[in-house]
Amino acid sequence: MSDTDPATHGTPEPDFDGVLRANLERVFNERDAGRRAAALAELFVDEPVMYEPAGVVEGRAAIAAVAGALLERFGPTFRFVPTGRAVGHHGLGSLSWQAGPEGGPITVTGADVAEIAEGRIARLWVLLDPPAD
Repeated sequence: MSDTDPATHGTPEPDFDGVLRANLERVFNERDAGRRAAALAELFVDEPVMYEPAGVVEGRAAIAAVAGALLERFGPTFRFVPTGRAVGHHGLGSLSWQAGPEGGPITVTGADVAEIAEGRIARLWVLLDPPAD
């Protein structure tokens, strides 16, 4: 298999795994607001959009605020951890993850699905798995 996209005449595909893992670690696991903002500037386009089950979040600052609020809400050891490698093609990538307190039970699982343009996240869908019975 090739890592180029035939629809774009041989343009290499983005590093889906690298970008989506960096998003989890440097944005959604980052407790320092300054470092989180710097990561968003590097990893996201100028005007990104994030789609969550509860609504739509527009812009880097708003995404940073959502990430910070999640970490604050769930406590100092809460972390998102990728499960496997990201997959993708034609600019769309997906990375499954699980989250919970470090060393504790997994409290939520899901996937991030991202449209990546020129190596940066343009749109991000946060998909949550239904709770186990």
